[in-house]
Amino acid sequence: MEQITTFFQPWLHNAAIERLLYIAIGIVAVLVVTGFLKRMVNTKIENTDHRYRVRKAVNFVGYLLILIILLIIYGDKLGNLGVALGLAGAGITFALQEVIVSFAGWLNIILSGTPSVGQRVKIGDAKGDIIDIGVMRTTIMEMGDWVEGDLYNGRIITLANSYVFKEKIHNYSAEYPFLWDEVKVPIRTESDHELARQVFTKVVNEICEDYAIKSEKGWKNMANKFRVEQANVRPTVRLKFDENWITFTLRYIVDYKSRGTTKDKIYTALLDEIAKHPTITIATSTSEVTSIVKPISQ
Repeated sequence: MEQITTFFQPWLHNAAIERLLYIAIGIVAVLVVTGFLKRMVNTKIENTDHRYRVRKAVNFVGYLLILIILLIIYGDKLGNLGVALGLAGAGITFALQEVIVSFAGWLNIILSGTPSVGQRVKIGDAKGDIIDIGVMRTTIMEMGDWVEGDLYNGRIITLANSYVFKEKIHNYSAEYPFLWDEVKVPIRTESDHELARQVFTKVVNEICEDYAIKSEKGWKNMANKFRVEQANVRPTVRLKFDENWITFTLRYIVDYKSRGTTKDKIYTALLDEIAKHPTITIATSTSEVTSIVKPISQ
């Protein structure tokens, strides 16, 4: 026992070792407390968005406590530490430039509030819903690619937060969570185009009028914040014709999450209404493929 005590005696009175020991104890205590709090959050909070935000807040407080512990323990060494960091600053900046830019991007996201978790974005070639924003990376649940429409394909994308300064960010749901969408309906030139306009207007109004009413307030709020003109958010039906057929374009406002289902409802209602009116006939184009057989030369 005396031999063991003698072996550890120099370590017990070493100031550097004592500091590291205190740091280790402090970090373990912080991790235990934050882990316990996060488990409580998972069991007590049912709302997914609230649970995510509280977990993020717990993590942030944990990192802050660890930083405070380091500052308290090494408070008397900050002068020497500053000199050392100043000498190594140029090399660190060059070696970790992507990390530094990503951290700056995270600060930009936190301060500006956009993009945020839950928003639908397109960043470069990546399109989908943001499911997490970390200190260094943003995680996106991808949409599209081999899957048509606004549907998840199951692939998860992680982007370094430096994209804030390098890529265009197309946000589908930030200030104005509505989109304009269109449905084109071709009918034959001998169809009753006046009746067709009435029928198509009725269909798009019945399905999309609620979105238009809800979007008016959102557009006014955005017009107060940005330099945008007053837009017509009500459904419209426009006609165009050529020598082949008449084309009606149904333009309407829809919630960014409901674009696919709304278009399905409109198409279904259009088919039902067209079936009730024999004077309205859908136009189609046909093509014929023929093979040319060369005669056998004699």
